[in-house]
Amino acid sequence: MLTPTMDKKFIPKITVFHCINAFADNTPLPFVGGNDVEIKFIKLPCSSMVKDVFLLRAFEAGADGVVALVCPEGQCRYVEGNIRAKKRVAWVKNLLDDIGIDGRRLSLSNIAAGDTAAATQIIEDTLKNLAELGHNPAA
Repeated sequence: MLTPTMDKKFIPKITVFHCINAFADNTPLPFVGGNDVEIKFIKLPCSSMVKDVFLLRAFEAGADGVVALVCPEGQCRYVEGNIRAKKRVAWVKNLLDDIGIDGRRLSLSNIAAGDTAAATQIIEDTLKNLAELGHNPAA
């Protein structure tokens, strides 16, 4: 079995779910890692649409890590969308631990609208975490 350090070229795959308000249409999406990472951004009408099944499907589709970017608490235009997302992410993290995939592969962060610097830092932190965890064992 290859460990991340033995793997010749570990290119992490990250799926990022984000509220439509996180990045305006003209705001560039965070870009980190160059050719050393594959990032898939999934825009949602509201972070409350981050359903457990979508999070799990991202892992099933080969994501090594999944990030949910939601509005700061108290600032969701749909009142509780980010709180619902937080509960779902916590539930899926526990499930990932239970099935041996490791809940640390999934994270949720509150970011202000258009804060690409914060989003970039969150993705970079995810990459550091994945360097330790390696490939998704379910992929």
